[in-house]
Amino acid sequence: QEWQKLNYDIYTLRQTRKEVRSRWKHILEDLGFQKEADSLLSVTKLSIISDSQNMSKARDILLKLSEETNIFPTSWELSERYLFVVDRLIALDAADEFFKMASAVYPKRPGADEGPRPLPS
Repeated sequence: QEWQKLNYDIYTLRQTRKEVRSRWKHILEDLGFQKEADSLLSVTKLSIISDSQNMSKARDILLKLSEETNIFPTSWELSERYLFVVDRLIALDAADEFFKMASAVYPKRPGADEGPRPLPS
């Protein structure tokens, strides 16, 4: 029984991670990063922050994303992985647009973890 619970917890965590990644990829593609979305989301142990001055701005944007949108599920603990992604968006001057799009597609509202809203026209 313990193994079944552990396997279920691992499966649930993986599905949640896939869903969060899918949400980010969806927004990146809508912002015009169709070809670059996967590489922008790719974070390894060798990944570095492009500019240490961007670190606090990246943290602020990531925190704002978690508080003001449903891009992350309510049970989600912020991952450092997305700090690197936001840093890359800052370097591309696309972080503010990403936040605006995330706010439009994944607005903060009760029960909004099901999926994205259609993009505003």
